[in-house]
Amino acid sequence: MKRRIGWLMAALFAPGLVAPPAIAQDDDAPPIRPRPAEIQPLAPQSLLLDVVNTGQRLVAVGDRGHILVSADGNVWAQVEVPVRSALTAVQFAEDGQTGWAVGHDAVIVHTDDGGASWSLQNFEPELESPFLDLLVLDADSAIVVGTYGKMRRTDDGGETWNPVDAPEVVEDEFHLNSITRLGDGSLFIAGEMGLLAVSSDQGQTWTRLPSPYESSYFGALGTGGAGVMVYGLRGTLYTNDDPVNQPEAEAWQEIASDNEATMFGGARLDDGRAVLVGLNGVITILDDREIDAFRSARGTPLSAVIPFGDGLLAVGESGVQRAPLSLSDR
Repeated sequence: MKRRIGWLMAALFAPGLVAPPAIAQDDDAPPIRPRPAEIQPLAPQSLLLDVVNTGQRLVAVGDRGHILVSADGNVWAQVEVPVRSALTAVQFAEDGQTGWAVGHDAVIVHTDDGGASWSLQNFEPELESPFLDLLVLDADSAIVVGTYGKMRRTDDGGETWNPVDAPEVVEDEFHLNSITRLGDGSLFIAGEMGLLAVSSDQGQTWTRLPSPYESSYFGALGTGGAGVMVYGLRGTLYTNDDPVNQPEAEAWQEIASDNEATMFGGARLDDGRAVLVGLNGVITILDDREIDAFRSARGTPLSAVIPFGDGLLAVGESGVQRAPLSLSDR
């Protein structure tokens, strides 16, 4: 079967970002060196793939190495970044100062001043394969995951990034699309071909889980305690109250809805509800398995969302968007 890139964001939003087939290179050719991102006035309206609230400011990342910061969600400033590879994910430690962003060309960039400045820790364009997500455990430790089973970890603030010894997760070389921490502290990975995996020891060992769905998951959200909800292609949604102790595929409960739009990003709201975003600007809010779905004003694909103010702040194909918590709030 022809392999497809598991994380469809790049293909759906910007096909040019997907690495082309490998071409034979001259062994004597000089190595590819990173070039800094260009400061562009329209960056807040361009393709953005992830956004976080550090508690002190908002930080968004996206195409061409763009990293944007904002205090109010309305005015955004682009900061200097040492690489112009597309950045797919960003996350910070609890201190709000230490953070990492990852992306294409196996890029990892690091900040220790809340996102005001960034340094390059990893750049391997010869791999022709991106990192897709990351989980920051603390100011010294983080795990990054990506295509073809790439999974690396640092415990020294990014001085070294070592492959994770987790054959049950990486040996099939499936794309690892998402990594998150659940309410009980367990770590959870979702990926292509129905890949699901959990760790109860901060990522030291991993257990592959039977899956109720054989196509791609793009993310997971904790539902409280050991519980988790996974989401992916064609609006697929499943929950499991305790995947460690109930690992069988039959323990997963499908949440049926009329939404067939693929969902790429999600967040937990302060009141416990879950919000998911995806193709066609569809925003889905779940409350005790009741679903409210509507489209954003622009109707363009969305890749990530966070609660902000009295509504939502999302990013995607059209850059930054503000959205209400329901259609009736417009």
